[in-house]
Amino acid sequence: MDMMTRIAALTADCLTATWPEAQGLPTCDEIRSLLAVPPDPNMGDYAFPVFRLAKALRMAPPKIAQTLCEAWNHADVARVEAVNGYMNFFLNRVNFAKDTLATVLEQGEKYGSSDMGNGKTVCLDYSSINIAKRFGVGHLSTTMLGHSLKRIHDFLGYKTVGINHLGDWGTQFGKMIYAYKTWGTKEEVEEKGITEMMRLYVKFHEEAEKDPSLEDEGRAWFKKIEDGDEEARAIWNWFKDITLKDAARVYDLLGVEFDSYAGESFYMDKMDVVIDELREKGLLTISEGASVVDLEEDKMPPCIILRRDGATLYHTRDLAAAVYRKNVYDFDKCLYVVAYQQDLHFRQLFRVLEKMGKPWAKDCVHVSFGMISFEGQAFSTRKGRVVYLEDVLNQAMQKALDIINEKSPNLPNKEEVARQVGIGAVIYSDLSNGRIKDIDFSFDRALNFDGETGPYVQYTHARCCSVLRKAADVALPEVDYAALSDDEAQALLRLLGRFPDVIKEAAEKYEPSMITRAVTDIAQAYNKFYYEHRILDEDLNAAAARVALTRAAKDVIKTGLWLIGIEAPERM
Repeated sequence: MDMMTRIAALTADCLTATWPEAQGLPTCDEIRSLLAVPPDPNMGDYAFPVFRLAKALRMAPPKIAQTLCEAWNHADVARVEAVNGYMNFFLNRVNFAKDTLATVLEQGEKYGSSDMGNGKTVCLDYSSINIAKRFGVGHLSTTMLGHSLKRIHDFLGYKTVGINHLGDWGTQFGKMIYAYKTWGTKEEVEEKGITEMMRLYVKFHEEAEKDPSLEDEGRAWFKKIEDGDEEARAIWNWFKDITLKDAARVYDLLGVEFDSYAGESFYMDKMDVVIDELREKGLLTISEGASVVDLEEDKMPPCIILRRDGATLYHTRDLAAAVYRKNVYDFDKCLYVVAYQQDLHFRQLFRVLEKMGKPWAKDCVHVSFGMISFEGQAFSTRKGRVVYLEDVLNQAMQKALDIINEKSPNLPNKEEVARQVGIGAVIYSDLSNGRIKDIDFSFDRALNFDGETGPYVQYTHARCCSVLRKAADVALPEVDYAALSDDEAQALLRLLGRFPDVIKEAAEKYEPSMITRAVTDIAQAYNKFYYEHRILDEDLNAAAARVALTRAAKDVIKTGLWLIGIEAPERM
C-alpha cells in the first residue's frame, strides 16, 4: 500500500472512530482523491481539506481539522497540524523512505503498472495519414499522442487496438490520377516516389485555379475508383503501396506500430447496412437533395450521410467504422485522437450513434489536440508548404551526433545514441505541453538540448546508470534509511511515490504531458539530490541508501520515457 493510500485509510478510520454515528462520511478512496501535496514543504508532505465534512458533521472546518489532529496517533506520520480547515501531514521520513523504496525496487520497471484494465478493450484511432502525401510534421501530434495513450493503457492492463484509419478515399484521389495521367510518368513516380506524387498534387491545384473544369475531371476519375474501374483502382493501389512504404520509415524511427491499417476504403461495403438502419429508424430526412440526420434540437447543423448525387462522406464512413469496431473488438472505449478542428464532426457522429440507439456511443471519445504551425505559418499541402517529419527527425539525429562528437567523442555506439536522443528531443517537444494547446513548431526549440527537454531527462537516466555501474564495484552493506531524511531525498521520494497516480490520471484525462512533466520533475529532483549529496560516501550504509534511491529514480525515469515513446540511453 502506497503512503497516500495508507494516510487515506488511517484518516477514514480516525473519522469513524471520532464520529461513529455520523452519516455520509467519505470513503478511503474519496479521501485519497482529495489528498494533495502542498506547494510549500513547510506546510507538510500531504494535506487533506476537510471542508466537505462540514455538512455531515455540522461543524466548522477548522474545528473538524483540529479535532482529527488531536485524535491522530500513527507512527507513519511524525506529526499532523490543523491549518485553516486542512490537516497537514508531516511524514516519518525514515519510514517513508523505506516503504517507498521497497515498493519501487520490488516492482522495478513495472512500478506504476496495474491490472485495472483487465478484461477491457480500448480502440485508439490515431495518426491516420493520407495516401499520396508524405508524412508531415502536422501528423506528429496525433501519432505520438495516440502511441503514448496506447502504451499507457497497455501498462494499466487494458487490451489495446491501435488503428491507423488511412485517408485513402475521396475526390483527391481522382485529382491525383488525373494529374498523373496528364503531367506524370510511371518512371518518375517509381524513381521519386511520393515526392513526385506531391508535385503532381500541387500542380493539379495550380492548374485548377486557372481552369476550374479540372475539378470535374478529378471527380470523374474518383467515380471510376468508386465503380471499380480496373485502371483507376490499379493506380490508386499503387499510390497507396508507395505511401505506406514511405511512411514505414518514419514509423520505424518513432517506434510506432499499429494493429490495423483499415482506412476509409475498408468501410465502403459496410456503409449500406448503416444507411439502411438510419432509414428504418426514421432518422434520415431529405434536405436540398441530400440525405441527412437532423440535429437541430442538439443545436448542431444536420449530419450529411449522402450527398445529392448519392456519394458518401466522412460521417458515413465513420459511422460504419464505429459499428464495425464495436462488433469486432467489443471496445469499452474508442478514442479518436484528432485535432480540435474536427470537434463538430465528432459531436455529430456521437449524437447520431446515440439516436440510432447505440448505448456504447457514450464510450466514444474525441481526444482533441491543438494544431501545429511552422514558424507562424499554417501547413498547406495544396500550396506545397509542408515540413516533412522525416527531415526533422534526420536533422535532430544529426545535431545530436554533432553534440556527441564534440562533448563525448569516445562514446560507444554514437550513432545509436544520437538516434535515441534526436528522436526523443522531437517527441518530448510535442508531448511536453497540454495536448489542447496549439504548437508553433520551431527547429530551434525542438532541437534545443538544454533546459527542460527530452535529452535532459535522458541524460539524467544515463547519470543514474553511471552511478550504478560505479556502485557495482563496491561491497555495500545494509541500507541506512535515515540517510534519506534530508529535504532533497524526500522531495525525490514524494515524486516517485506519486508516479502511479500520475499514470492513472494521464489515462483518465488522455493527457500524456502529465507523464512528461512527472519524469522531468523526477530528473530535476534527482539532479538536485546528486549535487547536494555525495552518492558513494565513505559511510557505506548511507551510500547503500543513496544508491538504492538512484536505482529507483532510474527505473521510474525509464518507465516514464517509455510511456511517452522515448528511449532511455544508458550512456551519453
